[in-house]
Amino acid sequence: MIQKLFIANRGEIALRIARTARRLGLTVSSAFSSADCGLPHLRLCHRAMELVGDPARVYLDSGKIIDAARKLGADAIHPGYGFLAENEDFAAAVQDAGMAFIGPTPEQIVALGDKVQARKAALAAGVPIVPGESKAISDAAAAKTIADRIGYPVLIKAAGGGGGRGMRVVDSAAQLPDALLRAQTEAGAAFNDPRVFIEKYVARARHVEIQVLGDGFGNAVSLGERECSVQRRHQKLIEESPSPALTRETAAKMGALAASLAASVKYRGAGTMEFIVPFGTQDFFFIEMNTRLQVEHPVTELCTGLDLVEEQIRIAGSSEPQPLPFSKPGSKVLDIHAIEARVIAEDTDADFRPSCGKLDLVMLPSGPGIRVDAWAEAGLSVTPYYDSLLAKVLATGQTREQAIGRLALALDETLISPVRTTAPYLAALLMQDEFRSGAYDTGTVARLKQSKANNEKEAGLDPGTAVIAAAEKMSRNGHSGMLPRGPAPRRLSSWQQS
Repeated sequence: MIQKLFIANRGEIALRIARTARRLGLTVSSAFSSADCGLPHLRLCHRAMELVGDPARVYLDSGKIIDAARKLGADAIHPGYGFLAENEDFAAAVQDAGMAFIGPTPEQIVALGDKVQARKAALAAGVPIVPGESKAISDAAAAKTIADRIGYPVLIKAAGGGGGRGMRVVDSAAQLPDALLRAQTEAGAAFNDPRVFIEKYVARARHVEIQVLGDGFGNAVSLGERECSVQRRHQKLIEESPSPALTRETAAKMGALAASLAASVKYRGAGTMEFIVPFGTQDFFFIEMNTRLQVEHPVTELCTGLDLVEEQIRIAGSSEPQPLPFSKPGSKVLDIHAIEARVIAEDTDADFRPSCGKLDLVMLPSGPGIRVDAWAEAGLSVTPYYDSLLAKVLATGQTREQAIGRLALALDETLISPVRTTAPYLAALLMQDEFRSGAYDTGTVARLKQSKANNEKEAGLDPGTAVIAAAEKMSRNGHSGMLPRGPAPRRLSSWQQS
């Protein structure tokens, strides 16, 4: 059994893990860079030590991380997400050092965390995949042969990593050589792995993912889906469950296939199977798996009543099969709707440029149906060294409309200053008809931005006018849970339709 847990991460996920670990009665430790000495999760740790070196690199130094964990007496390491969470060499080194790795085995990270290998595993398990080639390509001639066979447009994707890096959409053969080189270069720089592969590009699609949990002995379950189609440059902005795009029959089929794939490799712990759904259909295709906890995992926690970090620790600390939730007849996901928005330190008026500096004011929302996972506190600083996620604001409701309304108000209540954040932008995005109707896709954000630009160019439209008018209309109509009656929300800025 795990007794002493070391957290190999920072920010809101480190705080999230520390809270669960303390509730389980574990001794908690962590390490921090010179730029992170004031982070709130460190106050919950029984022991912590500084990682000496370049703050931009120390969290990626597996040797320093394992050495710190050993010195602090840990018997297990939780990697969170990002950094070393999907690094098979790190997972193996943790095990070699005599500690438990809270996550899948190194072999499973290779088999499913690598997109090329994951496609092969999905095929073997009978899970539909996007048409393409399940092997890495290195030269333009081979790429052209594949692209000609499956038809343009095609998508070049990095075999390792994610987040939209090493990814290029190609509309014609003439674009292919340059796009291939750029994707390989970006993948190599981001993931130290220049391998890429090609699959068919679905021009208008939904992005839906399934949360799975496996005991490591061939048993796995689905914990429901998350709709993640609100994206900007392949980066998720808003996630919700259940998906407004899927029938319950389709969602159940997708979940069963995802669990079957996880069980086929005896997957251990929490993981996420990602699918695309061509817009307006109930067809779906597997695209990749994230062999770790996802940023949006609280959506599933709110819909199931589970603590996924607790489940990870329980499974990793046992040498025999563990009972899995929702595997018994009659067990089911809670009948509520949950939605999450990522509050990021970016200036949406300046094309989402990173915004750094000391935080003077931090006010975070609360109330019925509201959950906030955040590290931001007054007096701390947002530095250029790390991911700029400050907080995840979530809302639940008995209906989707109620959940959206609660989240919109919660985002309007989120005040972080003087650093600029995406909170007001996301609050306005929730008011857009395309989102509220549920008829959105991965291109919605880009289309809204283009529409805003066209309106401003043709009519000299004040950037905030359309959204404020929509807010006033909703307020007058008294939508249940959407906005309070009376004055419209405070006027915000030009990001409101961008």
